Amino acid sequence: MASDTEISTAYIYLLSIFIASLTIASVLASKIIQIFGLYVPAGVLAYAITFFCTDVISEIWGKPRARSTVIGGFIALIVVLILIQLGLNWPRAPFWNQETAFQSILGSTTRIIVASLAAYLISQLHDVWAFHFWKKMTKDRHLWLRNNLSTAVSQLIDSILFISIAFYGSMPILPLIIGQWIIKFAIAALDTPVVYLVVWLLKNRMADSRNKAAKSG
Repeated sequence: MASDTEISTAYIYLLSIFIASLTIASVLASKIIQIFGLYVPAGVLAYAITFFCTDVISEIWGKPRARSTVIGGFIALIVVLILIQLGLNWPRAPFWNQETAFQSILGSTTRIIVASLAAYLISQLHDVWAFHFWKKMTKDRHLWLRNNLSTAVSQLIDSILFISIAFYGSMPILPLIIGQWIIKFAIAALDTPVVYLVVWLLKNRMADSRNKAAKSG
């Protein structure tokens, strides 16, 4: 087996990217952008990266580690929500005159994070389950198939829940749901070669470590 240090280091790197992408996506989502005529929250790319991370973690370390990653991300969102609320309600310095802008951006972020908590937990847990369902069905073959099938449905679930909770009553939600899902799925399809590359690199490094351990033993 690969050493505990080697495995932990690779996992920590992926987990760091996962948590960073997840939390910043909630802040960026307060802005709506246009991509090829589709309207999506600006956090769409950052959030799509989280599915890439969980798919790699699922493939390398298995379902329990992927589920732990998802739960860890959920805890991170709760911590971010609490810290944002503290920042919003803390009395400002008398010489600081950006309170309106601060409240405008991070105030809307609070609703977005609440939406993220619901959408994230359901969609990510489904992604982990679906990835391993298709892995079993394909007998550990066709990584591209389970990567894209699990992500497509999971991101549809996420888009419906997130957009409905975050923007209902303030923006037209159907174009946002459709736009976000299309862009997320396009990103997932484009990142498939990257998933293959990262999985290949990690598996080869672990195989090398096992061979070295066997020779030294």
